Amino acid sequence: MKDLRDKVAAVTGAASGIGRALALHLAGAGCETALCDVDAAGLEETRARCEKLGVRASARVVDVARADEVLAWAEDVVARHGAVHLVLNNAGVTLLSTVRDLELDELEWLMGVNFWGVVHGTKAFLPHLEAAGGGHVVNVSSAFGLIANPGQSAYTASKFAVRGFTEALSIELAVQESPVRAHLVLPGGVATAIARNARLGRGQAPERPREQMLAEFDRMARTPPEKAARAIVEGVLRGNPRIVVGADARVISFLQRLLPRRYQGLVGRGVRRRGLTQV
Repeated sequence: MKDLRDKVAAVTGAASGIGRALALHLAGAGCETALCDVDAAGLEETRARCEKLGVRASARVVDVARADEVLAWAEDVVARHGAVHLVLNNAGVTLLSTVRDLELDELEWLMGVNFWGVVHGTKAFLPHLEAAGGGHVVNVSSAFGLIANPGQSAYTASKFAVRGFTEALSIELAVQESPVRAHLVLPGGVATAIARNARLGRGQAPERPREQMLAEFDRMARTPPEKAARAIVEGVLRGNPRIVVGADARVISFLQRLLPRRYQGLVGRGVRRRGLTQV
């Protein structure tokens, strides 16, 4: 795909952050947008802003953790827009907890959105992308899909899972000579509300860990969501199977390749040096 004009893109997690930025960037390029999120008010605002850019936009409240809702949304997108050419599985949440204190239902909730949401979106839209003669599955992982992040074991696990799932999908599509391509997105710190909306694990102290995490996130989140969205779309149009977003993500990618075992000690020393004993 070289031109987005008159194409149709489905975006999950479109009410804010990278999802909203993606929707607006695509709409600005003449691409129709089909949007979903659990935040009805934010979703409607994104839809209205897309339409102001002169394209048709639709929105539907969908919990991506529920396969039936995602499948119904995919059918609705094709019925409304006639086809779909890109699906951007972007919806994500995070949870602050150590492995020791992590409750199983908390892990299931996060995996439902971050991993199963990607699986559901891929499975629901892949047949429609092939029916359209070709398209792109774009799955958003994280730089923490490359290295582990202490205090966010559930988030890290989900993003590692998205990475493995998408890389396997990419190989399969190539072997099958499918007209669809898969893209793995690995953003670093992007200035969104994901950290401020993070759930605090029930086993954690109520305030200090959140304050520590927010301070660290604000320090690291240097990439505006609009810049991230532009990098993602440009990477898709260039056919890049792996799209690393942000200078920090590029450093993390290099670190993981250079020190695949030793990086854990470096991260641990960094945590202790900053006094973050309650990770």
